[in-house]
Amino acid sequence: MADARYDVLGIGNALVDVLVSVEDAFLSAESLPKGGMMLVEADQSDALYAKLGPATERSGGSCGNTMAGLAALGGRGAYIGKVRDDAFGKVFRHDLTTLGVAFETEPATDAAPTGKCLVLVSPDAQRTMVTYLGAATELTAADIDRAAIGAAQVTYLEGYLFDRDEAKRAFIAAADAAHSAGREVSLTLSDGFCVDRHRDAFLSLVEDHVDILFANESEITSLYQVDGFDAALQKVRGHCQVACLTRSEKGSVVLSGEEVHVIDAEPVARVVDTTGAGDQYAAGFLYGYTQGLDLATAGRIGSIAAAEVVSHYGARPDADLKALAAKVLAA
Repeated sequence: MADARYDVLGIGNALVDVLVSVEDAFLSAESLPKGGMMLVEADQSDALYAKLGPATERSGGSCGNTMAGLAALGGRGAYIGKVRDDAFGKVFRHDLTTLGVAFETEPATDAAPTGKCLVLVSPDAQRTMVTYLGAATELTAADIDRAAIGAAQVTYLEGYLFDRDEAKRAFIAAADAAHSAGREVSLTLSDGFCVDRHRDAFLSLVEDHVDILFANESEITSLYQVDGFDAALQKVRGHCQVACLTRSEKGSVVLSGEEVHVIDAEPVARVVDTTGAGDQYAAGFLYGYTQGLDLATAGRIGSIAAAEVVSHYGARPDADLKALAAKVLAA
């Protein structure tokens, strides 16, 4: 839309990723299961952080990764998320804004510390993640910038944020603001266990407030409590304007009314790390969608972005996504 300042505004868990190399002995000494992900409290996170060597610190979180991918493609993005006025909050803000993503949410002065995810990379390149959510979970409806949402073609909601009642109210407030401005709302279900915990609330959100839904196979079957993908596909039809359903190496299916597009997975020489695949698929699709491309082409760009990110470690693109997408657009 010509009158939109942003293509996509994302609302999500604002976390700083702390990436550091460790030896297997360190993981054993700290009783951390290699390759696992665990949630911890602030004191546990701080104690572990104090034991780490030199690290790379950058903005993270599922939605943050999507906004980074959108920016890499040339899209105009904005972000709403909760950080504290502390050192990690400044890292998150600086990193995201240097990518070209607007982040104007005021930092909290009396909340929990900024959330962080300690990403411990062992010699065999496995990633063990220790996450403290912190201030990210304290987002409320008061943090929803209605003017910014009204200036975005699509508002993108991160399902991981949905655990607290305040966040649920924030999502509804954001959706109402978007629709009042004649804009669209997108949601990623994020995680099958998250869907299990809040199925009724997610169903209501999808049916009443969401235009574009992103879900993988396990998430969509969990949402509708069906055994197979085809049954879930039939259930979601008509509940939102567009549904983008990803199936790993089987590619994805994009639905809109009677329109169905089956999109092959982009070839990958070697899958190294699937972290962030769904985040980057959403980035690619939303970029194409907000540029006015047809659903099939938008889905193809999503597949290209997902394939790029699984070919290396880390949840953000290393290669030039804009150049990769350009090959599809020129075809």
